[in-house]
Amino acid sequence: MGKILRRTFLLGSAAIVGGVAIGYWQVTKPHENPLKKDLQEGQAALTPYVLVDAQGVTIIAPRAEMGQGVVTTLAALVAEELDVTLEEVNVIHGPASKAYFNAALLEEGTDYPATDHSKKAERARALTYWPAKLLGLQATGGSSSIPDAYVKMRKAGAAARLVLIDAAAKKLGVNAKDLKTENGAVIAPDGTRIAYSQLASAAAKIDPPKDPALKPKSEWKLLGKSLPRVDMVAKSTGKAQFAIDVRLPDMLYATVKMNPHLEAGIKSFDASAAEKMPGVKKILPLDTGFAVVAGNTWQAFKAADAIEVEWEAPNYPLTTGAQDEVLDNAFRPEYIDDHARNDGNVEEGLKTGDVIGGEYSVPYLAHATMEPMTAAALLKDGRLEIWAGNQVPTQIIKEAVMLTGLSEDDIYVNTLYLGGGFGRRAEMDFIKQTIKVAQAMEGTPIKLAWSREEDITHDYYRPSAKARFKASIVDGAPHAIDLHLSTTSVLDSQFGRIDLNMPGPDATIVQSAWDQPYGVENYSVTGYKAPMMLPVGSWRSVGASQNAFFHECMLDEIAHAAGADPLQMRLDLMTHEPSRNVLKAAAKLGGWGTPLAEGRARGIAYNLSFGVPTAEVIEIEQTAQGIKIVKVSAAVDVGVALDPRNVEAQVQSAIVYGLSAAVNGEITVEDGKVQQSNFHDYEPMRMYQCPEIEVAILEGGKKIRGIGEPGLPPAAPALANAVFSLTGERIRALPLKHAVQFV
Repeated sequence: MGKILRRTFLLGSAAIVGGVAIGYWQVTKPHENPLKKDLQEGQAALTPYVLVDAQGVTIIAPRAEMGQGVVTTLAALVAEELDVTLEEVNVIHGPASKAYFNAALLEEGTDYPATDHSKKAERARALTYWPAKLLGLQATGGSSSIPDAYVKMRKAGAAARLVLIDAAAKKLGVNAKDLKTENGAVIAPDGTRIAYSQLASAAAKIDPPKDPALKPKSEWKLLGKSLPRVDMVAKSTGKAQFAIDVRLPDMLYATVKMNPHLEAGIKSFDASAAEKMPGVKKILPLDTGFAVVAGNTWQAFKAADAIEVEWEAPNYPLTTGAQDEVLDNAFRPEYIDDHARNDGNVEEGLKTGDVIGGEYSVPYLAHATMEPMTAAALLKDGRLEIWAGNQVPTQIIKEAVMLTGLSEDDIYVNTLYLGGGFGRRAEMDFIKQTIKVAQAMEGTPIKLAWSREEDITHDYYRPSAKARFKASIVDGAPHAIDLHLSTTSVLDSQFGRIDLNMPGPDATIVQSAWDQPYGVENYSVTGYKAPMMLPVGSWRSVGASQNAFFHECMLDEIAHAAGADPLQMRLDLMTHEPSRNVLKAAAKLGGWGTPLAEGRARGIAYNLSFGVPTAEVIEIEQTAQGIKIVKVSAAVDVGVALDPRNVEAQVQSAIVYGLSAAVNGEITVEDGKVQQSNFHDYEPMRMYQCPEIEVAILEGGKKIRGIGEPGLPPAAPALANAVFSLTGERIRALPLKHAVQFV
């Protein structure tokens, strides 16, 4: 049982003794159930999701909690069907196992827009299940956790409930059809109540049904309502454990000093001064730098600063200007990665009407999570244990096997709360460094923590990107649009780091540009894969983060050139009813078309990302100190809002993250080195700058969707469009602070 607990990512204490694991697993030949390993007599692990024991019900959440509230909603999916309240259950993360693979993660990569629900499109999406299963990635990201879990975790709860009813029927000698459940107990016709915890042993002998019926929405007690977060008390009282909080007996502390020329190595070094500093235990060379081990983290930081190094030069252009030239030069046929949309005849269409055009650009962006990259590890007696906030625990197992030569059964991953993720903690660099130090210090627990400066200067960044467009206008509407997008490949960079090759084009290059539901007769979107420069990775909303800015500012330009209202033109072009409805809802919430006070203006933007149509209206005001963002009015359609308050919180969070990038965010390079280093020069939006944010939640979509990312993409274009409306200045490059002053 100790192994099960060690292999589990605990969100709270759990004592699973003499119990039974109950749930539902839909795959004909599923991956091995990780809970079946090392069970004691009288215990059963039928599926990976629900455990019942003498202490009650434990729900296994297969996705990482990084502040998005996912464990609460996942637990509610099971609890709803099991007839328990969230107060009656313990929630823990599932162990690192392919059994918890994310089946919804690859759906975004098909050749069909999210608005296409034809049989052909649905078949293509269904086929992504099999490569997802083969990869076995237990991954949190892509706003996919809820779409992945919506059916299977409800069925886990429903199957558990039926097994418990069956066990109670046998115990009472009555017909199972005469029993009901309520608040964690089976209730007999005479009022007798048997707690689920009293039925564990009997339930262990019963096979769960393979396809239990689910409650209709009209009977939901938890789902569809705003729920208290299961991690709220722990985070409010300081009891929640992040990797940076890990303390183990006899632990030593480490940090890293890495080549400021990203992914380049070391020519020579002198660590003699650092080795003599107080508390220093070991200085360990790594591929691109050093790890310093000391008695505490501050000692490690100071010693790292004292190492004198001659670094190797980078293999990418040494300045931001030179890197921009690479993007410019990629607008050539040989760099075409995907001609993702090609409606009508754009070449002929551009010969008609008034033609406008322009070029847009965005810089690299850092993730800048509140908790810098941190992990802990202990290698002892042929066993490796790892503690880390992470988004892909199964990949940690893979990396650890390659580094240590241990078997998977001898590697244990504890995923703790994530102090921010946004895609950064899907990367393995800091995990691999921690494992290497643990190997060098075998028998001693090690916690490795990056400084904020290392974190900002050694990220896997959101790529810089450029867009060029031409559009012709006939009778007050776009007649032809030709959009070209140039950037480096996130997928080539990210998957290459875990030795996976992604066939076909990189969907993130054209993401949320080619698939927008605007009906324009002649419409072309072309993506160009520029040569790799800085290492890049997934950043909250990935390609949508830049392409929404390009696309929606372009449409705003078209509307003004055509003499059309930006909202009405979008509504006239829109071919997707839920998208039309979010535009209307955001416009109503934001007072679009109503009189404004002097010195105020509004901008609007729409974007479809991760299947969620989202619209935002931003109102700004010109003050003596600069432009103030007064209010953001947003509308989203998630299909089914399982927890409205959490949906609202995620949209608000995404808007603040997106506005921070739009106003201030940029990573620049000089002499091959990232120039920004901390929050003083990579500045997030401050509390006093945050606007009022209102969110309308619609449920008109055909599918349930995730909401961690879709609120971000419209923020930058809505703000830029508002600035144009206020000042008459069309800003085509982010961050906006270089063109206008913000309060």
